[in-house]
Amino acid sequence: MTEWDIKKLRILRTLRDRGTVTATAEALLMTPSAVSQQLTNLARQLGVPLLEAHGRRVRLTDAAHLVLRHAEAVFAQLERADAELAAQRHGAAGRIRIAAFSTAVPALVVPAVTLLAAERPGLDLRVREAEAAEAYELLAAADVDLALSLAAHAPTARDARFTRVPLLADPLDLALPAGHPLAAAPGLRLADLSGEPWIFGGSGPWSEITTAACEAAGFVPEQAHSAAGWTAILAMVEAGMGVALVPRMAAAERRAGVVMRVLAADQPRRHVVAAVRRGAEDGPAVAAVLGALHRAAADRETFQEN
Repeated sequence: MTEWDIKKLRILRTLRDRGTVTATAEALLMTPSAVSQQLTNLARQLGVPLLEAHGRRVRLTDAAHLVLRHAEAVFAQLERADAELAAQRHGAAGRIRIAAFSTAVPALVVPAVTLLAAERPGLDLRVREAEAAEAYELLAAADVDLALSLAAHAPTARDARFTRVPLLADPLDLALPAGHPLAAAPGLRLADLSGEPWIFGGSGPWSEITTAACEAAGFVPEQAHSAAGWTAILAMVEAGMGVALVPRMAAAERRAGVVMRVLAADQPRRHVVAAVRRGAEDGPAVAAVLGALHRAAADRETFQEN
């Protein structure tokens, strides 16, 4: 029977995810030579070549991808075993580490933490702000136990490493200067702002979300100014420098000189998801946190509707 080595399989998976031996070594706190040696030993144990030269780099062989398809099921089962052992030791207690993007922290994570503090005082929750790419790197490396991100920037449902859980469809409202001619216009649509100067990030998720929403409404937004934080974006809107789409979850950042309009017919939404390593969702502590996040999301949707 083939000898399987979990540690070496994790190194192979990290190489697939990171792309280079150097990046793999950095992620695993190893030297590149140690990574190469471990993978050479794994190939010898399995009796198949796992790497092949590709220019100055290496890439995984078809056999390596086959091995990893089966290994993902093993990793998921080990997560379930860890969850069951943790349940025997602690029940729905222990430490759960959460990574979440900036607006999700006050809107979803803090309310969930507040709920759990009263209901499950044995849970020790640790929160870390992180954008989607970093959150999933942390999750894959087991540096956090749960990640919140936007669905558009999360790994697909086909990614065998993670289980994704939908939480919330967050509406995007239109931010206008208080004196704007359309600030009180009835039946306002996104297309009505096609000729306006727009304010959004120069790159990353919010740039893509704004651009996609405007393109779906039939126009390409003219980016007049670039900013990543809501404080800066809304300050520029208040000063009459342009208009912006703002997620309703960022309501705490709103300013007196900014009018927030709910779009009449073509209101875009961004979808918020939670993710855990596949198999970990069976653990009572993780399940308790997911349940609290669902309740926080439901409360927010009810509040938004009212």
